Amino acid sequence: MLDPNSWSLFDSILVFAGCALAIAVLGTWITRVVDQLADRTGIGEAVAGALLLGASTSLAGSVLSVTAAWNNHPELAVSNALGGIAVQTLFLVVADLAYRRANLEHAAASVPNMLQNALLITLLGIILLTPTLPDITMWGVHPVTPLLFALYVYGIYMVRGARSAPMWRPLMTMETREDTPDDTSAMPSLPRLAVTFLLLMGGLGVAGWLLEPAASNIALKTGLSQTAVGVLLTAVSTSIPELVTSVAAVRRGALTLAVGGIIGGNAFDTLFTAASDIAYRPGSIYHTMTAEVTLWLTLTLVMSSILMMGLIRRQERGLGRIGAESVAITVLYFFGVVLLLVNAVNGG
Repeated sequence: MLDPNSWSLFDSILVFAGCALAIAVLGTWITRVVDQLADRTGIGEAVAGALLLGASTSLAGSVLSVTAAWNNHPELAVSNALGGIAVQTLFLVVADLAYRRANLEHAAASVPNMLQNALLITLLGIILLTPTLPDITMWGVHPVTPLLFALYVYGIYMVRGARSAPMWRPLMTMETREDTPDDTSAMPSLPRLAVTFLLLMGGLGVAGWLLEPAASNIALKTGLSQTAVGVLLTAVSTSIPELVTSVAAVRRGALTLAVGGIIGGNAFDTLFTAASDIAYRPGSIYHTMTAEVTLWLTLTLVMSSILMMGLIRRQERGLGRIGAESVAITVLYFFGVVLLLVNAVNGG
């Protein structure tokens, strides 16, 4: 049972389900810890959502993508990373449904969150552009990979600056919820919160490491493409923390954290591809991207752009008491799923 190569389809599904459950439980727990860390450290919910919640809840997915790339499964590595961004954007719609007073994009108005989304769109655009560039590497790493890391660090620096010294602020309405810190007197100490956070991150990482062989076996034994498994199975399962944490944050009244956790996690997820390029030794992982992966990347870029328009427009109420952008994101996501399933049925 310890050797993944000996797992049957049932064994693989059992391991997959167990890891997904562990990710959901740990992801729920880590939301409260990050919210308290944001108040204890004073960095704010938007930055905490990007750096702490986004990175920690994305850890399982990053470990899976890097492990898949190292094991020479580049299609699974990239599709898991990009599929995770798409499904996490869809989870904002679920969080929007959970907040009934107004559209979430209106109530959680935040310049840092808009900057994070702009950073995400930039990183996705660079990844989409890279396969058209020369297939060159240095020590097996494409030059775009360090650029992605540098842009991410610079983007987070800009996000933090937008919170500490904003050049403009969103219009406050009756439904707008500001990022205000809670009383820290009843919270655990900062060292205790930090240790708890690191332990939960470790658990998420182990779950992601075990998910990779289970997902690869499922793809092999069912005949599904690695892109289909990456987008529909691993991306969804490793993104469960984002769903759980965003809804939990909304219910706690931490609306900026809910949106920042999703968008920050999405921006961090683009680094899965960069990290996977380092782990993939045969060459540039960007130039292994299939037509299915490129299609999903393009849909993800469009979904993120629609979300940006929603964050700027700030519609207070819309169809079904969610924003028009939430409806459009939902339609686009399931359109992509249908295309992927049709392609799988046709053997493409």
